[in-house]
Amino acid sequence: MTSPDAARLSELQSALVRALGPNSVITDAAERANYCRDWHGDVTMDAVAILRPDCTEAVSRAVQTCARLGLAIVPQGGNTGLVLGAIPDDAHGQVVLSLSRMNRVRRIDADDFSMVVDAGCVLQHLHEAADAADMFLGLSLGAKGSCQIGGNISTNAGGINVLRYGMARDQVLGLEVVLPDGSVLDALGTLRKDNRGLDVKQLFIGAEGILGVVTGVALKLYPRPTQVETALLGVDSLQAAIELYRRARRDCCDLMTAFEFMPPAAFTLAREAMPRLTSPIAMDHPGYVLVELSGSGLVDIRDLLDRFLEGVMVDGLVRDGVVAASRAQADHIWKFREVMIEGQALRGLHLRTDVSVSLSQLATFVEQAESALRSAFPDCMTVTYGHVGDGNVHINVLPPAGMDVASRGQVIHGAKDCINAVVDAFQGSISAEHGIGRLKRAEFEARISMPRRQLLSAIKRAIDPDGLLNPNCQLDQEAGQAARAAMSTS
Repeated sequence: MTSPDAARLSELQSALVRALGPNSVITDAAERANYCRDWHGDVTMDAVAILRPDCTEAVSRAVQTCARLGLAIVPQGGNTGLVLGAIPDDAHGQVVLSLSRMNRVRRIDADDFSMVVDAGCVLQHLHEAADAADMFLGLSLGAKGSCQIGGNISTNAGGINVLRYGMARDQVLGLEVVLPDGSVLDALGTLRKDNRGLDVKQLFIGAEGILGVVTGVALKLYPRPTQVETALLGVDSLQAAIELYRRARRDCCDLMTAFEFMPPAAFTLAREAMPRLTSPIAMDHPGYVLVELSGSGLVDIRDLLDRFLEGVMVDGLVRDGVVAASRAQADHIWKFREVMIEGQALRGLHLRTDVSVSLSQLATFVEQAESALRSAFPDCMTVTYGHVGDGNVHINVLPPAGMDVASRGQVIHGAKDCINAVVDAFQGSISAEHGIGRLKRAEFEARISMPRRQLLSAIKRAIDPDGLLNPNCQLDQEAGQAARAAMSTS
């Protein structure tokens, strides 16, 4: 005999297939699982179905159909997020709406230095399309081979080029968004200057899909760099890296594309994930900086880098260093920064943080956070790395091998509280670039003022009064209602 839940599930799935077509709806449990698991495989949930529309009109129909059936929608891009913002948490009342079939580059305008694309385009493919048009897209992440531009915009992704090109928000000229009632907001213009009232597209950047489904993006492009120079440098400490950054910011100005700090453990972890990696520099330095300059036209980037390095070597800011002699060597150096993430994953369940403080306080902050972690969790490995120049670091905590899952969970929870307490003392942010999602919701809500909480809740209620889009992401609507009620009776 079929259970009531199974009968209801089958009824909902059949209704979705009838309304949207069999090619746009995945109901098979095994296939659903591929969309309901987080990137690292730490969390696996389920959903009523996976919806895969292939155009904006199909997204609109899907949203309207779900509203009619009483189903909430979790928008999903490449599912490379780290805060569970695109993972469902109600197997009986939610669907995942994947944008992966919406992957067209709609147009590229060389004179306007812009491109208009579907939200499901993989970031790497957009880099290739821009390059083929002799232009450059500034947004770049370690996950660029699988993340999608709609997800990048919805989380306001950062990445390795923030110093020069800014966050995802700074790359956006216009958006196309399907709203919770199925209507389409067409704000895909590519104007650089448009002062006609509030810039409503900004509401959806960093909103993680709680206000609308981003279906199209108009992006800024730049002249394609014809010269790219990459160096890996050994330094005495994070403080030395910050002093080096200050010097690089002055000497290399806006031609500096990236400035990354890595500890020695980064190389160990990277080689665990990719044993064939060989280091081009001695591994006995307390810290390492990966710096990249790029440019085009009449500027001699290699000469600029050489003169900069000569000066900082003479002044003792750098102990050792190597400059990539080719693009292949540069890619090899970057592999250490990218693959160390996989090396951490191979160590099992661990704490991944994404915090920021003012640049002037960064070294002191890291020193205090690492000291607190050593005292509380002496058996764990702490790995601190990050973009340095924007005050963003990742302080990750890896429990010792052999520790059971329950104990790992306790360590992760305690270490997170430990780091967040230091972040609070420095008036920093618990999320510099990854977003809030479901994973950081409680921490986020504990740290926002009542006026801000009320404003965020009011925006959500005004745009999505029925709570259709990505419920439980960023904000707990029920808690917000209780807070407002308490305020009204006080």
